[in-house]
Parts: sequence; structure tokens; C-alpha cells
Amino acid sequence: MPLTPNRDVFITCAVTGSGDTTSRSDKVPVTPAEIAAAAIEAAEAGAAIAHIHVRDPETGKGARDPKLYAEVVERIRDSGVDVVLNLTAGMGGDLVLGSTEAPFPPDPSGTDMVGATERLAHVAELLPEICTLDCGTMNFGEGDYVMTNTPAMLKAMARQIQALGVRPEIEVFDTGHLLLAQWLKAQGVIDDPVMIQLCMGIPWGAPDDIGTLKAIVDNVPRDWTFSAFSIGRNQLPYAALAVLAGGNLRVGLEDNLWLGKGELATNGALVTRAADIVRGMGSRLLTPAEVRANLKLERRW
Repeated sequence: MPLTPNRDVFITCAVTGSGDTTSRSDKVPVTPAEIAAAAIEAAEAGAAIAHIHVRDPETGKGARDPKLYAEVVERIRDSGVDVVLNLTAGMGGDLVLGSTEAPFPPDPSGTDMVGATERLAHVAELLPEICTLDCGTMNFGEGDYVMTNTPAMLKAMARQIQALGVRPEIEVFDTGHLLLAQWLKAQGVIDDPVMIQLCMGIPWGAPDDIGTLKAIVDNVPRDWTFSAFSIGRNQLPYAALAVLAGGNLRVGLEDNLWLGKGELATNGALVTRAADIVRGMGSRLLTPAEVRANLKLERRW
């Protein structure tokens, strides 16, 4: 692969996620008001796209209540700050087996398995420009948890997303997920231009070494748009690596809590640092309007 840095780059900020990070940083937004404010802060720092999960305001745990999404989206849209909205559709595919000796019935305290339509209820109601499609099933950390996304489920979700006129961002966690994404495209349920996110360094997925990233990027179709990120301490180095590989980048508190050693980050600070990296490499940041034009996104507000 020749070195072909991306000269026109967009930043996605994943502002909160659904993991157990609130106990490790008081900077992680929890309430709809906090999540909306974090997205606005990220946009003002240079992020063209805000990737949004919601959390239960009482417990801080990940949630998929459409009312919570509606409040976040309304606050962002009412703010007057322009940012492309990317709502997760990854919730509702969580399977926690009972135990290694008795896997069934599943553990009800962590299992949340619902159908395609329910997983997309907030997307159908709010019509963001983008929503995610987690392209594959994988072990995700320790214990008996499995992130569950069967080919049939993904095809059904992709078809519904397509009918809504929303652009799916296909989340690729491992090498085979790229092949699954290509299969979905061949099934006619994903329209051009195809948008994917390379999610690196997540336990039991693709490691975040340069060789693995290169292997995946070498197999991304040339007319697809890709972003890449790594979790944890390699998030900011990956801002440079993604640009060098010809892609776009993602930062944010969903994936990394630290700006530097001993220094907790905010979403705005992570975007500011990433934007400085992009500009320092001789590339420029795309605006939300430019991202909409390039990806043929429909803004309906």
C-alpha cells in the first residue's frame, strides 16, 4: 500500500458510549443534558460528527430508551451548533450466558436481546444522518458476554436503515467483519457511498498494531469511506495513523478517558488535540456541511 495520507479529514467524537466508564472518570457525560453538551463541545472543537449513546440518568449504565435519545437530539438541534448526528444502533444485541456449565438460560441482569425494529426505534423516530451497524458477533472482554449480530439480523437492520434514508456506519471490529460488510453491500441493502469505522484494539477483535490496520485498509474497497480509532492510550496516536492510512478518525470518551498520563480528558480536549494533529500533518478538517455533501447525507431538521 503506498503512503497516501488523507488531506481532507473529518473527526468523529464518540462522546460517552455504554461501558462502565463513569466510575473511572467524572468527565463522562451521563444525563441527556450532559451528553448533548458534550456533543456541542466536540463540534465547537472541530468534530464534524458526534457519535451518541445514551445512559440511564439514575444508574449511568448504557440505555436505549428513545425518549433519552430524543432529549439529546432536541438539545443539540436547538443549540444552533452544526454537527452531523450519528446515533448508535448497537444496543439490544447483548447476550450474557448463564455460566460455563449451564449457559442457558442467559443471565437476565446483563442480557438485552431485541429485534431489528426495536433496535432501530430511536433511529426511525429521530432520523439522524447516520446510525451505526455493528458488523459481526464477537467476544467483548471477559466473562460470558457476547456482542451478538447475526447475518440475518444485520441484513434486516440494514434494510430498515436503507428505507429510512439514513446512512449506516458499519462498525468493523475484526478482519472478517469487513467481508461481512462487503456481503451486505452485495445483497443490495447498503447504498453508496459506503461508510465504515475500523474499531481497533478492542479485546478479542483486531489488535491495533500497524500491520493489522494495513491488512484491513488494503482490503477496503477504494470507493468506500473509512475512519479508524483505537481504544485507550493509543487513541491519539491513531489520529495520526488513520490519516496516514488515507482515512478519517474518531476520538472521544467512549474509547479513552485520558488526555495524558494522570490527566483525565474531556471530549472537547480530545477533539482539540486530534484537530491539532491533523493540521500539523498538513491536512485540513472537513466541516459538517462538507461531510454531508461527500457522504450524501440527508439533513432533515
